[in-house]
Amino acid sequence: MSTTDSSLLRPKLLGRATVNAVVAISVLYTLLPVLWLVLASTKTRDALFSSDLLSLSDFSFAQNLQDLFAMDGGLYGRWYVNSLLYAVVGAAVGALVSVACGYAFDKYRFRHKEKLFGLVLAAVMVPQTVLALPLYLMASEAGLVNTFWAVFIPVLFNPFGVYLGRIFARGYVPDEVLEAARVDGAGELTTYARVALRMLGPGLITVFLFQLTAIWNNFFLPMVMLSDQDLYPVSLGLYQWNSAASVSPEYYPVVIMGSLLAVLPLILAFVLLQRFWRSGLTAGAVK
Repeated sequence: MSTTDSSLLRPKLLGRATVNAVVAISVLYTLLPVLWLVLASTKTRDALFSSDLLSLSDFSFAQNLQDLFAMDGGLYGRWYVNSLLYAVVGAAVGALVSVACGYAFDKYRFRHKEKLFGLVLAAVMVPQTVLALPLYLMASEAGLVNTFWAVFIPVLFNPFGVYLGRIFARGYVPDEVLEAARVDGAGELTTYARVALRMLGPGLITVFLFQLTAIWNNFFLPMVMLSDQDLYPVSLGLYQWNSAASVSPEYYPVVIMGSLLAVLPLILAFVLLQRFWRSGLTAGAVK
């Protein structure tokens, strides 16, 4: 190999090594807290305070799991079911609403369409914490404070999901297919439900995953809306237990075990639906 070829390969190898190093650091930064959570969930309270996580002694995974579901009369199980209802059902309904709105913005013509879509884009930039107080006042007027609906209804409407729905409708649903369905005598609702919605499947899954993650990790809205512990999601319940742990240290192992179980639904959802999610992210990228 000539000197010129070596000098050309050296920057490429250096650049590749730099990229690999950055990726490796990012992976470690992401996985180390998860690894700590897994190891800590297997330890007794005394082992946690002694920071002896790598030792094979003091293995207490099964006991911690039993204590978790027995603590405070089994509240954690109730919180987990609440989170599944808020997140899974809310994300499914919210994804359907978002994709339908995005489809309407892309395929139909109506007055002030782009101005209204501009409002949707502006709403994307509004932090959810800013909306918590107005939502609380509206829920109070409707008599919904401290009810399931006070948390469930607001999560059904996601401006970012509407934006993604329009992008997916433009990338996946050709206008010619819709025109052919209309020529065959299909109405607008039938055309959307039987033709467009099937094409929008990957996009629907993508929006569902985004909303599932956002709702599952939602903390501030339930904290504002709810005072009944039986209605808490996992995030708010674990926060309450963690606050109590400074006075009652027996809460520390169950908080760690509860945190470990809390990440499992998101991991499972992304693993099972990643094929649709990946194809959804490339919508419209290749023509």
